[in-house]
Amino acid sequence: MNPRYPPVALRARHRCEYCSAPESMFNFPFEVEHIRPLSQGGEDHEANWALSCRSCNVYKGSRLTYPEPETSDVVTLDHPRLNLWEVHFQLEMELGRILGKTVVGRATVACLRMNSDAQLLARRQWIRLGLFP
Repeated sequence: MNPRYPPVALRARHRCEYCSAPESMFNFPFEVEHIRPLSQGGEDHEANWALSCRSCNVYKGSRLTYPEPETSDVVTLDHPRLNLWEVHFQLEMELGRILGKTVVGRATVACLRMNSDAQLLARRQWIRLGLFP
């Protein structure tokens, strides 16, 4: 196991720091990822580590920016150590959709494909089970 996992998972309350997926619903631990990848000049310290579900981590990859869907302007993706989730995102409970409230939120939702069919199906189940948000 990644030695960074225990403190990062505890800090994140065992939730993906991007989409808030509950780790307890998966049959393996979430990943500790570099918010600013090492390949992009990020440092290997806890201020640059985030707990990420596999889906968010794969779609984020080494990206730091992404085109905002409404304007196509390239904007910085959400940084979970610097930003509050509630500032950039909101949950549409009925459909289980995560909505971007800002350009950062909208770009992050699009880049990480937070509202894919599989994500929505799972999120609606988590809501029904009282595990989300």
